[in-house]
Amino acid sequence: MAFIQDIVIQYGYIGIFLCLVLGIIGLPVPDEVLMTIVGYLSSIGLLYFPVALVISVLGAMSGMLCSYALGRKFGKPLLWKYGKWVRLTNKRIEKTESWFERYGPWAICLGYYIPGLRHLTCYLAGISGMNPRKYILYSGLGALCWCAIFISIGYFLGGPKT
Repeated sequence: MAFIQDIVIQYGYIGIFLCLVLGIIGLPVPDEVLMTIVGYLSSIGLLYFPVALVISVLGAMSGMLCSYALGRKFGKPLLWKYGKWVRLTNKRIEKTESWFERYGPWAICLGYYIPGLRHLTCYLAGISGMNPRKYILYSGLGALCWCAIFISIGYFLGGPKT
């Protein structure tokens, strides 16, 4: 946790943006901890809350768009080639695509709150060929709510307000 705080203190908004992009893509960055640290640092005046929120949403969206693009470009060929090694048959892949077509938009919005699922839904949206506009709408809504909630938690649990 101290490492993440040091990154944000040293690199500011750029550090927040890059950590979120990398975390959403799937690298082991504790995104919820990062957001609460951003809220805390906003509460003590090191960051400006509205700017931190905008940068956080942009970082999350950038990571999600990268994951979506990777899933769209490489997802199906990788699943067809290596899926059998993890018991993903063509029937299971088709069933997952069908489920995602039906519930995908809400899975993207609500998936933010479940670590691991947040990353998987981005790739699945690309693999299933979800309409990019629809994806941006639902992922943007999810990112805004998720960032606002966790930054606010850090802000209100943070230092004394003046």
